[in-house]
Amino acid sequence: MEDLLEYLARSLVDEPDEVSVEAFEEDDGTVVLELSVGEDDVGKLIGRGGRTINAVRTVIRASAVKHGCRVLVDVVD
Repeated sequence: MEDLLEYLARSLVDEPDEVSVEAFEEDDGTVVLELSVGEDDVGKLIGRGGRTINAVRTVIRASAVKHGCRVLVDVVD
């Protein structure tokens, strides 16, 4: 799922080299994926009204269901 999130983010931004994903697991078993991009690309990743990041989160959640776990995607400034 980390690779999928990184692939999607790199496809959306102008500076794909600045994309990084960190994953950690919470106490309840939820996997949190922290996505960081360049300063100029944050708006591009979030999209108008948050539509783009919501679509990315939907794809990642669908992948998580296939793997049988729960995932949260956070965009880090």
